[in-house]
Amino acid sequence: MSEPTDPRYVFDNAGSEAPARFDALAAVFDPGTIRHLAERGVSDGWHCLEIGAGGGSIARWLAERVAPRGRVLATDIDPRFLQALARANLEVRRHDVATDPLPERAFDLAHARLVLVHVRERERALERMVASLRPGGWLLLEEFDSLSTPPDPAAFPGEVRLRAIDAMRNVMAKRGVNASYGRSLTQQLRAHGLVDVDAEARMFMWRGGSAGAALLRTGLEQLRSAVLESGEIGAAEYDRDVARLADPNYLSPSPILWAVWGRRPDS
Repeated sequence: MSEPTDPRYVFDNAGSEAPARFDALAAVFDPGTIRHLAERGVSDGWHCLEIGAGGGSIARWLAERVAPRGRVLATDIDPRFLQALARANLEVRRHDVATDPLPERAFDLAHARLVLVHVRERERALERMVASLRPGGWLLLEEFDSLSTPPDPAAFPGEVRLRAIDAMRNVMAKRGVNASYGRSLTQQLRAHGLVDVDAEARMFMWRGGSAGAALLRTGLEQLRSAVLESGEIGAAEYDRDVARLADPNYLSPSPILWAVWGRRPDS
C-alpha cells in the first residue's frame, strides 16, 4: 500500500489503489455528474475544460458529447490514466490548477469534481477556472461536505461510525483538505460574479460491499501508514474497520456531494 508522493494531493494517482478508487468514483457519482452536465446544455461544438480528470470517465463523456465540432481539455496533476482515452477532440495536459495558468475566456464549460477540497490554494484555483470561461460559459463544481451528516448509531442503530474513517479524515485535514468546502460553493460562485447560480446536494446510504464502501476502503488502504503513525488508532482496530466495509450489515451515510453551478455574465 503506497503513500502519496505528491504532498499537494492526498490520494496520489501513483498509488496502487488509484484504479479501484476511480472505478468506485465513477460508479457512485458519474450518473449525477452527467445529468448536471446535460442540464447545462453541453452539446456539439462546445469547448469544455475538465480539471482533475482522474480516471477520465467524465472527460470521455464530454468528448463524445461535443463531437464532432467541439473540443475537451482534460487536465490532471498526474495524467497517467488519461493517456489511453485516444479521442481526436480530446487534449490531455499535465496541469496543477493551484499554480499553473489556464487559457482565459476559452471554454463554454469548466468542471471539476472532488478537486478543490484538496487544493490549499483553492481560492486562486477557483479564480483561474472562472477566468477560463467565455461570456455565457458555465462552471460546474462538485465537492464534498463530509462533516454535516456523520453516522449516528445512537439515533439510527443500523449506522456504523468507524474510528478508522474519523482518523483518516483528521490526517487529511492536517494535509490541507477542507472537508466542508462543498457547502460554501454557492456563496463562492456568487462572490466571483457568476449568475444563475444554483445548487443540489446528493448523498447516499452506503452499505457494506457497495461501490461507496469500496471508495472508503481505497482511501483507508492508501492512507493506512499515515493514519497509524498519527497514533489515533491501532493497527488491529484499523484492519477490523476496513474489513467491516465488506460486511453487508454495515451502513453509513455518504458525505454530501454538493453540485453547484453558475454562468459567466454575457457582457
